[in-house]
Amino acid sequence: MNENKDKLNRRRFLKILGGSTVATTATLAGCDALTQKQHIGAQPEILKGQMTYRTNPTTGDRVSILGYGMMRLPLQQKADGSGEEVNQEAVNELVDYALAHGVNYFDTSATYVRGWSEAATGKALSRYPRDQYMVATKFSNHNTTQWRDRKEAIALYERSKQNLQVDYLDYYLLHACGVGGNTYTSEADIDDRFDTLDKLVLKERFFDNGMLDYFIEERRTGRIRNLGWSFHGKVEVFDFMLSLHDSGYVQWDFVQIQLNYVDWKYASGWNVNAEYLYGELEKRGIPAIIMEPLLGGRLATNIDYLSARLIRQRPGSSVASWAFRYAGSFPGVLSVLSGMTYMEHLQDNIRTFAPLDPLTDEEFELLADTAMRMIEYPTVPCTACEYCMPCPYGIDIPKIFMHYNKCINEENVPESSQDKNYRKARKAFLVGYNRTVPKLRQADHCIGCDQCVLHCPQAIQIPDELQRIHGYVEKLKQNTI
Repeated sequence: MNENKDKLNRRRFLKILGGSTVATTATLAGCDALTQKQHIGAQPEILKGQMTYRTNPTTGDRVSILGYGMMRLPLQQKADGSGEEVNQEAVNELVDYALAHGVNYFDTSATYVRGWSEAATGKALSRYPRDQYMVATKFSNHNTTQWRDRKEAIALYERSKQNLQVDYLDYYLLHACGVGGNTYTSEADIDDRFDTLDKLVLKERFFDNGMLDYFIEERRTGRIRNLGWSFHGKVEVFDFMLSLHDSGYVQWDFVQIQLNYVDWKYASGWNVNAEYLYGELEKRGIPAIIMEPLLGGRLATNIDYLSARLIRQRPGSSVASWAFRYAGSFPGVLSVLSGMTYMEHLQDNIRTFAPLDPLTDEEFELLADTAMRMIEYPTVPCTACEYCMPCPYGIDIPKIFMHYNKCINEENVPESSQDKNYRKARKAFLVGYNRTVPKLRQADHCIGCDQCVLHCPQAIQIPDELQRIHGYVEKLKQNTI
């Protein structure tokens, strides 16, 4: 096809930026990494009682295929102007609507929304009978050494229950297995799995402090109903965690993985192709909870000609709905998480899953072709998860990448001063950059400390990308392109 012949040429653009690492396995970003671009007109009324459910084979839980990810809650300015806080009224409204339309799975963490998510989720859900919802949270000690001590680790677990105002947790995860240790090993280190554990920090996080055994006992007592883990890391970590299940040391009730139609075969960085992750879980009958079905929002906003193909195939449906239907079409998927900040996102997703219309073989093929085309575009594969934050030097890393990717998608990235639209594109890039990211939080303040790299699930070499973007910004300012 020649539909994209006038689009930005990947090789020429990378040459302008002075390198090729920006997009070796990058995927497409949209106008806004957190926005679902609809391309749809008036929609019919959303009926209640239509939600699709999946049954957990271990506990018999009837779980809504749409899970509410409480990672991107609406914020507001405090009354005294001293900063931001969660807009609890808006959260309550979203939770009320979700529950009324069949959503019963809510996923949070002690680290989400600057540490406010659990308490906000607890306030919203505690207004309902306990048997009307299932809540998932995580043992999130991957960004600190504070909870390597057993006493502190148990306190973290208990604090989650207090924040959520519950006596038991429906789903509890060892959070982000692999994150925090990926830079400490090499392929040659994988000979001994327990030696690898040391290097990947898993041993300190879950074994040396006895916390895995503690959680297994908590499950036996019923204070944890389902025990699992979320995965970001090298394949050796994934295989090791499953070996614990195979050996009988611990039976995992579920595993949370990143799955979407790009990551199925084209996972970036040290992430593992979802085809392998899902396949290994399916072999063992372990249900999968899906995170990043939109790849940080990028599969909701798509390149225009790719979006047009999807819209022609399914008029009246959002681009985002294709990605959600993709994730939900796998029978071993228990729930697909979506971080829904706005009511229109929630309503669109409910339309997709109430009821779910699984993809046809032809639609699977169309999305496979879409994924293959998307990886040719030179964007940074950031999903705006904010695991890299806060930056010790105040840099707003996700916002910088969001603006950069947005401009590539909108073709507001000048390639040459000879281009007829150079002046307009240059202004759009620079003005948008200053509006999106305050000057004190821009890329030029990066000193290359690499702290962010240790925590990035997508294995982005963040300082290199920031330096590259800063260099491009300076060229635009000086009119030297």
